[in-house]
Amino acid sequence: MKLLIKSASQVMQACDQNQITVTGNEMKNVAILNADNEGLSIAVDNDGNIAGLGTDSAITKQFSEESFDHVIDATGCCVLPGLVDAHTHPVWAGDRVHEFAMKLAGATYMDVHKAGGGIHFTVEHTRKASQDELSRTFKERLKRMIKCGTTLVECKSGYGLDVESELKMLRVIEEARRDNSIKIDISTTFCGAHAVPRGKTSEEATDDVIKRQLPAVREEMEARRLTVDNIDVFCEKSVFDVEQTRRILQSGVDMGLMINFHGDELHPMRAAELGSELKAQAISHLEEISDDGIKAMAKSQSVAVILPTTAYILRLRAPPVRKMIDSGVPVALGSDFNPNAFCLSMPTVMHLACVNFKMSMEEALIATTINAAAALGKSQTHGSVEVGKRANLLLVKASRWEHLVYQFAGHDFTIAAVICGGEIAYDKQFH
Repeated sequence: MKLLIKSASQVMQACDQNQITVTGNEMKNVAILNADNEGLSIAVDNDGNIAGLGTDSAITKQFSEESFDHVIDATGCCVLPGLVDAHTHPVWAGDRVHEFAMKLAGATYMDVHKAGGGIHFTVEHTRKASQDELSRTFKERLKRMIKCGTTLVECKSGYGLDVESELKMLRVIEEARRDNSIKIDISTTFCGAHAVPRGKTSEEATDDVIKRQLPAVREEMEARRLTVDNIDVFCEKSVFDVEQTRRILQSGVDMGLMINFHGDELHPMRAAELGSELKAQAISHLEEISDDGIKAMAKSQSVAVILPTTAYILRLRAPPVRKMIDSGVPVALGSDFNPNAFCLSMPTVMHLACVNFKMSMEEALIATTINAAAALGKSQTHGSVEVGKRANLLLVKASRWEHLVYQFAGHDFTIAAVICGGEIAYDKQFH
């Protein structure tokens, strides 16, 4: 056996009925085990999956402590599911700290974009960067995410916007995915339609993605040199319209990719309706979603990936999260880590969601675990502490799990250890 965690004060399971998503009022009814007269234990098998969960005495009857390679005494700690970041743009060169001042002075996202900044600034620097340079900074960012409790992360390309550069970004992600020293699970998203490249029209960019970029990605996938899970498009005014988005997404579906795209962020585009029609796995942003879009997503059960850092930094109108939850839309959270929203911490995202979007801490926990895993098509294996699931776990040094959210930006103190697949990915307290 690989690992035994014993004597925990509390195990926050998130859910315990093998749910794919948790919606509506059930988002407040989290599954949780509290220690009574004795502590709680979790046993992890050699495949990195949870083999047992219960009181210390029950688990020691089922498994002898001597059979485990590693034992963690979690006295005084809570155990949570490893956090899931359902939306990031983590491969890029050239920060945009200078743009922050522009935004503080009142410039909108599109103002910066039209001035030659934004995505185009990052594309220019990312195209010039070597694969080794991008790989080094990407792995550093992944390690920082792990320290913040993230154990499964969605990673997008999208700062290349041509065949060569997009493949370079995907290779960087693939290299990290195969690197056993980087103990984090990765879901890869192709986002060649992140912006319209300079010198092209949106229609020309659409054709380039469909006729050149996607076939090149397919060839790499078929040769097993790349693993790509999702297709993304920035469906937005002056970027890709609804019909162009439909064509790109459908082309991705035709090669086996799940739909996971940007929609209804800056302008109401009816992207939620489109995504629901196409049975999208997830749609992100949704600050400008319509009531019809909410109804459509509730019916299709496409996951709404809400990004509190982006709305906060860009001073956007808050997405109607309460209406989404009350309507039965599965709601997840993501950091949207990128040069425009530099946040690697999902506990910070959870805190912002609670304060700014009126989510409860329980809802934020569900949105950062089981529902975020569902946004990546992985909630059958990730996102909750249940027997048979991957042992991605978070040890919080507190009597109650809520301290992870309550202590704003305090995760450096509260997170004692991060476990991914039964292996210690980050260890601040246990040796």
